[in-house]
Amino acid sequence: MSASDSCEAAPEKRTLSSLLAGRVAKRPKREDAGGLQQAAIQLLEQQQNICALLREVGVSERPSDTDPWDVLHTRNGEQKPTGGVPSAASAALLVRELRRRARRLGVPVAALSVTMVVERLKEIVGEGEDEARGLLTSSQRVQLCVLLESSRELLSQGALCPKLLWQEYRRDQRVPDLEVVCHLHFYNILTLRHIIESDEDARPWLVSQLKALCGWTPARGGEETKKMLSTVVGVLVGSGFELSPRPAAADRKAQLLCCSALDDLLFWLLDTVERSPMPPCAAAELWLEVFDASLCGVSASGETLQRFFTHSLTQTLTYKPQLTVSDAVALQNEWTFAKSNALLTSLFRKLAVVFGVEQLLRHLRQVLETREVNWKHVLCFLSTLLVCNPGAQLRLRELLSGLLSSAFEGYDLESMITAFLLARQGALEGPAVFPSYGSWFKMSFGGGGGPHAASKKSLVFLLKFLSDLVPFEPPQYLKVHILQSPYVPVKHRSLLMEYVSLAKTRLADLKEPVEDMGLYEDVSGEGAASLQGQAVQDVEKAVSLFESTGRISATVMEASIFRRPYFLTRFLPALLRPRTLPVQADARTSFIEALRKADKVPAAQYSQYVESCQKRRHEDAGAACSDTDDEPVEALSVQLQELTQLLDEASEGELSARLSRIAHALSAVFPGGPVELPGRRATVVDVILRSFCQCVINASRAKPPNKQSSWASMFVGTLLGNAELLSALVHRLRDLFRNQASSLGAAHQLGLAALAVHLHAGAPRGPPVRLLGPVRVDEALSSALACGTRAGMLFCVRLCVAALSYGICRGDAVPPEQRQDYVLSGFYKKLLYLIPRLSPETRASPVAAGGPRGQEPPPGPWLGAAAGATWREAAGSLWRHPAFRQLQREPQYQLPLSEWLAAELSVQRGDDALSDPERQEYQQWACWELYLPRPEEQGGCGGDTRILCSHLLRAVMDQQLSRSVETQDVRVSVTGTCLPDILSRLQELVYEMQVTDLRHGTGRPGVCDLLLESASRRCASSAPAGVSAELGLQRVLDAWNRVVLALPAALLVKVKPDGGGATLEVDALVEHVNRLQRRACSPVGLLSCHLTSHFLRGLLCAGARCGRPGEEVNNAWSQISVCCPLLLVSAAHWWERLSPVLSSLWRRLCDGELLPAQLQLLEDCRTWACRLEEGQLLPAAPAAAAALLLAASLHRAWRGSVSGGRGLSELHRQVLVFLLFLCVKDHLSSLLDPQEETPRGAASAALCSDLLLALVDCADWLLLFHPSERGVYQPIAAVMSDQFARLMPWAFYSLLLRQSAELRRRAARSPGFLRTAVPCYAGLLRLFLEGGVAEPPQVEPFGILSRAKQFLLGAIPQTPPGAASSSGLRELESQCSDLDPEVAAALSMHLQPESLSPEMDFL
Repeated sequence: MSASDSCEAAPEKRTLSSLLAGRVAKRPKREDAGGLQQAAIQLLEQQQNICALLREVGVSERPSDTDPWDVLHTRNGEQKPTGGVPSAASAALLVRELRRRARRLGVPVAALSVTMVVERLKEIVGEGEDEARGLLTSSQRVQLCVLLESSRELLSQGALCPKLLWQEYRRDQRVPDLEVVCHLHFYNILTLRHIIESDEDARPWLVSQLKALCGWTPARGGEETKKMLSTVVGVLVGSGFELSPRPAAADRKAQLLCCSALDDLLFWLLDTVERSPMPPCAAAELWLEVFDASLCGVSASGETLQRFFTHSLTQTLTYKPQLTVSDAVALQNEWTFAKSNALLTSLFRKLAVVFGVEQLLRHLRQVLETREVNWKHVLCFLSTLLVCNPGAQLRLRELLSGLLSSAFEGYDLESMITAFLLARQGALEGPAVFPSYGSWFKMSFGGGGGPHAASKKSLVFLLKFLSDLVPFEPPQYLKVHILQSPYVPVKHRSLLMEYVSLAKTRLADLKEPVEDMGLYEDVSGEGAASLQGQAVQDVEKAVSLFESTGRISATVMEASIFRRPYFLTRFLPALLRPRTLPVQADARTSFIEALRKADKVPAAQYSQYVESCQKRRHEDAGAACSDTDDEPVEALSVQLQELTQLLDEASEGELSARLSRIAHALSAVFPGGPVELPGRRATVVDVILRSFCQCVINASRAKPPNKQSSWASMFVGTLLGNAELLSALVHRLRDLFRNQASSLGAAHQLGLAALAVHLHAGAPRGPPVRLLGPVRVDEALSSALACGTRAGMLFCVRLCVAALSYGICRGDAVPPEQRQDYVLSGFYKKLLYLIPRLSPETRASPVAAGGPRGQEPPPGPWLGAAAGATWREAAGSLWRHPAFRQLQREPQYQLPLSEWLAAELSVQRGDDALSDPERQEYQQWACWELYLPRPEEQGGCGGDTRILCSHLLRAVMDQQLSRSVETQDVRVSVTGTCLPDILSRLQELVYEMQVTDLRHGTGRPGVCDLLLESASRRCASSAPAGVSAELGLQRVLDAWNRVVLALPAALLVKVKPDGGGATLEVDALVEHVNRLQRRACSPVGLLSCHLTSHFLRGLLCAGARCGRPGEEVNNAWSQISVCCPLLLVSAAHWWERLSPVLSSLWRRLCDGELLPAQLQLLEDCRTWACRLEEGQLLPAAPAAAAALLLAASLHRAWRGSVSGGRGLSELHRQVLVFLLFLCVKDHLSSLLDPQEETPRGAASAALCSDLLLALVDCADWLLLFHPSERGVYQPIAAVMSDQFARLMPWAFYSLLLRQSAELRRRAARSPGFLRTAVPCYAGLLRLFLEGGVAEPPQVEPFGILSRAKQFLLGAIPQTPPGAASSSGLRELESQCSDLDPEVAAALSMHLQPESLSPEMDFL
């Protein structure tokens, strides 16, 4: 009988559990225990499935209603007896069976038990798996706990191997289940620390599992997640941050793994903070709870917890240090406690809870002094510390005092800027947390005891620091520095005046004159209030002080004398604003009276104030009779509705009366004071716009605009009388045009267009609108109309057609000299751009043509616009109207080519109204048919293709430069614009110009001259001298290079006719590379591969057009090798990549010929250098090769090679010197970027040492660092930038100080050493004084300067007395006398040819 048949035949067969339970119920005697065990063994022998057996034994041991988490959190997994067969007995039975089965199978017991446990584990975890939930179900968890209890019993009896268990479990699990791992840890089967130490891939899956656990938000049972997180994090913290005297390698590895895992999760939290807006992310909030000291410290000591929190705080403060100090100065006001992300401030609060304020500030200073920091996190941390710890203010003052002392003791700019940023951040949190910035600045620098008053050098240091901050400073801080200027002795007053002049100039540029600063202005970085609003605040503060003290404050009295313009024009008008005077004098009235008695209020102004107050009383009484119960907004709505109804039959007098009442209602909402109730004012603006649109529609139904009354002008005149209302109105119109255009119907567009026309017509009578600065109304509205998308173009053309149609029609009712007042030039230019673009049929009759003669003028355009015609019909009617065409003759209504290009480049290609072929056709029409023949005075090119090419090139570069500010990779950012199309037009144009020049051979400058001249002009206007100039130049040249790389290479080299043949002229290209490209190379002294290839391909292409191509290319390259060392070095550097490209090009151009000899010389030099680098016997260098070319080839072959120094002694001296220069250049580049310390930089430093060892006994190597005496080595000046050349003294001493003492001694005795060493030391001093040297973090400030001085003072006595002439000695002394008198004295003492003591000569 089969097994299945036997199972069916015995359905009543009882399980092991029921049998055991039944026998226990019979209470067997002790003497029956042996029989009971024998019966159990017989039953076990009948079992075929060990996993099922284990399952039955486990179920019998535990009630189903036991809470598994109670087991998980008992010590060592101990449990109370649950009844039934004792667990030890059942485990013994199971072990016995396992051993029997293992003997039969011939395998170890541990292997069999591991297999059994893993299979059962997979069965449990896979059962009812719910991926969306993330954790085990309660049923799964109970089964898992039972299994692990049994496994622990097996482990206690030696029948289970934990290591093998983990190996078998991990074999089939790509990512272990975190809950299973935690249970293994709870039951002491496999501790989490052991898993981390033994599993090499523990970090990735552990981090990913913890993130997934945080991302799961259960409907119930959230405590399970928190307990798991607490357990895992406790192990990670304990393992990662607990100190041991001598940790083993495995412990150290586990420690690093735990630290890195915690860092990954912290960085994930910080990334979430940066990405997620408020409210915060739930997953990040859950992980943030891990930093609770009470939760995290359960399994870690207090010291361990402090180390973990210190490490986490450091990592947070230094995470992604991308913001510069200038960014922090400009953006600091956005990083206050209230504005910062709640997750970030909560993190700081949790990290700070186990430390004192003094500890935290001490650690903050240490981080700031030793690490690159994220200024946003640093300043947010300081704000959190100040807000949440009342005692932090005093400690911060002590920290600031220490920073200032350090800054002035060592003239340390980093300590200085740190102190200023921290003080400003404290001030941003308000006076209750920290004194205002003005108070701190005055307390620190306002007296003679300040650190800046110790010496002139300290004063200069402070003023130069403040001057360097001026371009980045918010205006409020500049005002503080001016009005509360630092203490300066009288004899140095001119230094302060220079700074004050600079700051005032900057404030004038920002439209923030210092004279308008409030008397009690609180500099909080939030931006100054309006002038009127600040004056009102000053008045309220002054009245409050007067009320509390009974005296006029000293600030007001000082302002009446020293700040009289502000006092008379701002303060007094705000104080004497007309109002209804109270029956009994209040504090304001008493304050005014006190000022009048002190002769601070002009009599006329006071009399006017009294009369205005009396008039206001009468007006209020009249208004109370008519509108006592109406709210201002409701009253305004009613009056505007009445105006709409009376518009048709009302006379001009009735309209005036109605508009007067409307103006009165508006004054209640817009009284001219500081802004209040912004919601109500926005409602009023919408009511006004809606009513005006309705009035326009009603009036236009009966009459065209030229037949209507002047109601619209009177209505708008009422609005223009209130500056705040006008500003709110224009801003609302801009918002509608820019963001809500799709919601505006035809009626809205007609009404808003008419309003724009009347606002423009009445603009001379109204105030300017403030955007970034004061602008005219038409400019403000035109700039809000975006034409970059199809929807934007259609809305813009509809609105502008309606506005121009209304304005032209309305202009018929006024004198001819006033008609242009009703036509907005910005709207007109929009139509000049859009109508030909969207309507190809209008291109046949451009506006400038004046229209066909003999045709009758079309009907008025307003009829089509108001009658609901399509935009195309209305635009065509307007386009053909004579009045519209005549406006083109006026300069302000002309659309020049530059503006057309800017508009075209703003179009998004993916959302354009035109397809790609249509856009190409339109642009070609505009360039060739519209603007090329148009006269220059009308914005065209006058038929000159050079002018058209200049415009296209300038527009493309402007687009590149504007995009480069926003992103590093311009090519990615501009793919959505029309830049590729305009670049295609440029390519078409330069090709035609090149073909025309070749055919006709005109004597005019060609395309090459045009391209190079455009780069020169653009770079000349980039910026004045300084770091900003270099950065601006680099941005300009990067943009120019990208444009040139898109043009044919042959354009860059001129072909000059010479008798019957032609020659190559490379003077312009050489000058361009030497003068411009040299200053913007990155890395220094090396053109990019693409640009080098472009120049060389241009040389070959141009040479192929000559009668003797190879000879001309040889001549040209010979000239370049002599006159343009940068291009020579770059070609040698990139030759391995360039050779196949150039060889293939030359074979195509010259029917398979080899490269010209001069270019083949590059290949020969590369081969020679490679053979030398491979260790072959010193091959003969190419005879015709210049020393610089050989050095550049060797430099490329040995770049980053550890064996690059072999065979140096056998090379020619000039080759070695040039090679030393190239290696010094690499060494200096690594010094400038200490974060990028690479093996290549180390190899360059080692090669420098080898070269110096070979050259130390001759004087040639010193010429590299002596600009005036370089001789044959002068070409190096054309390889490096001027900024780089200024740093050569730094490279000189950095290189020498790295060498051995013996090599330095030999160098000091080199001929002419002092003639180089002393000027380099003076140059190094100047670099430090100007802040031009930045040292690595591990080097103490000014370390190299002090070491260089010690070396120089030691080298001076080693120099023979007659080594310097008297004139040379005086020159060296003069160079150091002002900078370092000690070195000058040493030179004078040890280098005098005569003896210092004549009477001792006999010795």
